[in-house]
This record gives sequence, C-alpha cells and structure tokens, in this order.
Amino acid sequence: MRRIGLWIAILVAGIVSAIAIGANAKADDDAGIKALEDQFATAVKAKDVDKIMASYEKSADLVVFDVIPPRQYTGWDAYKKDWQGFLGGCQGPVTFEMADLSVTTGPKIAFGHSIQHFVCTDAKGNKQDVTLRVTDGYRKTKGKWLIAHEHISVPVDVATGKADLTSKP
Repeated sequence: MRRIGLWIAILVAGIVSAIAIGANAKADDDAGIKALEDQFATAVKAKDVDKIMASYEKSADLVVFDVIPPRQYTGWDAYKKDWQGFLGGCQGPVTFEMADLSVTTGPKIAFGHSIQHFVCTDAKGNKQDVTLRVTDGYRKTKGKWLIAHEHISVPVDVATGKADLTSKP
C-alpha cells in the first residue's frame, strides 16, 4: 500500500513539474516574440531594411499580404525590395508605434496580431499617416522565432470602397 502511495506522489510531482516547465517555456516564447516585434519596431524607426528583414524567415516560402500593391509578396527577397522602395520614399524621420500586441504560442508555431501606426513624409512633402492591422504567423527554428507569414490590412468603407487608413477602434 505504501508503494502505491509513493508512486502516486512521484506521478503527481512529475505532472506538477511538467506543468511548471511548460508555463516557463510559454513565457519564454511569448517574451521572445515580443522582443522580435520590439526589434522590428526599432528597425522601422531607423529605416534599417536589413534589420527589418532580420525579423522574417529568409525563405522563398515567406508570404506577405500587404496593403501596398501587388496583392502579395512571395519570398524574402521580394518583400525586402518592397521595404526598400517604401522606406526609400520617406524623407526625414519615421514615426512607428505598435499597440495591442497579442501573442499565442505553441512549441514551434505561433501567431500574433497588433495595430501599427506609421507616419513619414514622402518625397513631395506629403505626410503619410497610416494605421494598419497586422497579423503575423511565427515559426520557431533552431530556438529562434521569426515571421513566416504576415497579413496587413485596413478597414474599408463598403459604401465608398475607400480604405480607412487612420482607423480608430
């Protein structure tokens, strides 16, 4: 009878330990993705395309649905070219803020969404002020989280067909 009690105690201790390890791993993964997004935001503000692209899987399989045509960018090289063109059109400093970042992690795949506000002045002196909805799919490779898929959108007024680039909740 004492042996059964001992085995039950060992089993319960193992389960409690596994739960604690899982909770710590999830917290580490959440922190890793939030750090990745912080690095991304810092790179955008610095207009540093190489550091921006360090947030993405360097793969031909990367797919990004952006608000800037074309409908999608397939592959790391294509998306890097998009960032170069976009930021190349910004004169002076860039303002970039990320809000409402929410992340859900699994062992190897995660997803998150945020609201991103971007402001710059274009070559003609026009202020570009956009608020975007961004959903990212992340993949953990060799212990590092990177963006494997991204979907950027803005609300559209169905009656007019016009994008709402400064949307508010």
